[in-house]
Amino acid sequence: MNSDTIRFGIIGAVKRGSSFVRALQAHPAAELVALCDIQEELLEEAADDLGLSLTFTSDEEMLRSGEVDAVIVATPMPLHVPQSVMALDLGIHVLSEVPAGVSYEQCRELVRAAKTSAATYMMAENYTYMRPNVIVKEIARQGLFGEMYFAEGAYIHELKGLNEITTWRRRWQTGINGNTYPTHSLGPVLQWLDQRVTAVICVGSGHHYVDPRGGRYELEDTVETLCRLSGGGLARIRLDMLSDRPHNMTWYALQGTDGAYEAGRSKGEEPQIWLRSRSPEEIAWEPLENLAEQFLPEYWRNPPEEALQAGHGGGDYWEIHDFVEAIANGTPPPIGIHEAMDMTLPGLASQESIAEGGQWVAVQDSRTW
Repeated sequence: MNSDTIRFGIIGAVKRGSSFVRALQAHPAAELVALCDIQEELLEEAADDLGLSLTFTSDEEMLRSGEVDAVIVATPMPLHVPQSVMALDLGIHVLSEVPAGVSYEQCRELVRAAKTSAATYMMAENYTYMRPNVIVKEIARQGLFGEMYFAEGAYIHELKGLNEITTWRRRWQTGINGNTYPTHSLGPVLQWLDQRVTAVICVGSGHHYVDPRGGRYELEDTVETLCRLSGGGLARIRLDMLSDRPHNMTWYALQGTDGAYEAGRSKGEEPQIWLRSRSPEEIAWEPLENLAEQFLPEYWRNPPEEALQAGHGGGDYWEIHDFVEAIANGTPPPIGIHEAMDMTLPGLASQESIAEGGQWVAVQDSRTW
């Protein structure tokens, strides 16, 4: 290891954190040196498999050990902020899983820590790195959709069984009404539009399922959030983690004055696009893949095998790459503290809105805090 190598630790290394290992091993400026998890037996097995000698069952002990320069926070949602703040206050770079926080109090504390620390904070919103989403992002960046005024995102992922395995979900994802998991839907949409959400209104479809103990889920089965955007447009965000049906976690749509995009509705259905610049005489769909050669970002043209095999459409690889590059080069990460808040705070506002019977609720702007 040379003096420029960034020493990484993973908190929550046994389960979700294990998804980042190959990407860390592939980056020449990064070295995975430590794992932390409360499941001690599985932690030791993971460390043995990776040939690592540094393991911790205490997050604070690892962060204060002096052995890590950067940390990946891959723990349950309510722990993201306490662990990220602890690291940032110690000058340790943080890549945190989503969402950034679970309350306004947490989010304000995280913003304070990120703004006062010399270390880099980035939120690991991996859906923004999926191949179709980055193609659409580049098309939008070049202005080919014209004036963009409507977008959709949906995270439809039945996880009642997963609630019982990862029990924190039963409290933080399905134990609160509103959009408790907004970032996968909002992340790509906000990057395409280059706007933030200023107000939301949230309504639900009612309750039709109970947990294995016969208790009613606090979260309504389908929750719809309408988002008023800073540029005057509208976004519709759907969350459904309870309905019995096949998954569709990557539904998106985008509408502009000169183009439209829709992701595939079902498995095997290809994303489709219409751009006036390509079809001025006829308004007709064509496969998004037709535009890949022209608009696919350079990093996706010849991706390494680790990216192709990484989870979430390669997102688990590319977010690590961008985080390491931001640290190494001293440049802002693509999803820094305020972008993380832009993707997280509308979900908190949606919880207020649905509790008030579907009233419009303003979304705070962390840049003014």
